[in-house]
Amino acid sequence: MVKKFHLYSQKVLIMIKTGLIGGSGLEKLNIFKDVKEIAVTTPYGSPSSTFFTGTLGSCEVFILSRHGRDHTIPPTQVNNRANIDALKQLGCEFIIATTACGSLREEIRRGDVVIADQFIDFTRHRINTFHDKFEPGKMMHAAMADPFSENLRQLLIDGCKETGISHHAAGTIVTIEGPRFSTRAESKMFRLLGADVINMSIAPEASLAMEAGIPYAAIALSTDYDSWKHDEEPVTWEDVLRVFNENVMHVTNLLVYILENFGKKGVRAS
Repeated sequence: MVKKFHLYSQKVLIMIKTGLIGGSGLEKLNIFKDVKEIAVTTPYGSPSSTFFTGTLGSCEVFILSRHGRDHTIPPTQVNNRANIDALKQLGCEFIIATTACGSLREEIRRGDVVIADQFIDFTRHRINTFHDKFEPGKMMHAAMADPFSENLRQLLIDGCKETGISHHAAGTIVTIEGPRFSTRAESKMFRLLGADVINMSIAPEASLAMEAGIPYAAIALSTDYDSWKHDEEPVTWEDVLRVFNENVMHVTNLLVYILENFGKKGVRAS
């Protein structure tokens, strides 16, 4: 039996369990075989949704709608601990997240994809650790210098190149509390802090995935310029949806490439 996270042979089909977390709609992509729906319970409560599971290439995929199937869960109320714990219970070896984001840089245009390599956590009301208390003599301080899996990031970057998606191979994503968007002053501050894009989801997920020992990476699709650009209208939810829907096929093509090439290229944990 091949050990988890070793290089996978092209000649032997090994089903790689992969979690996909995204906004509502990932389960409607119609790119998977043998689709079924399953529910998972966790010590932290219920995940955001049931899971749709199916296969593509050498991957068994578990799809979770971050904000619920009907997008009824605001960012602050997403039960990230339950979501990540459920994916761990399901045996997921990797997690890929998709998210809409606002651009804080002129060169990151609407429709561009950013494969983040760093985050700034500007949330205030999220629970972003599994460790509510320490056992005597067991202080749990997760190393978070590089919060995203470099091997997964490289696969995402390769996928962007192969599928022709306009992308940025690195970037810092700042996660704010939401659900409101930033003021102009806040948007300018985040630029000064070194953030390249802004969203309301990724940092707590990445932190919990790191604690759970599951390699995690994110596909961040730029939909707007937040509110720092005076020659652009400030972001609205309608704009976010419109641009995301216009580019959903690009994200779908990227996901198909990634999942079909897990077994071919060999992926390790890191």
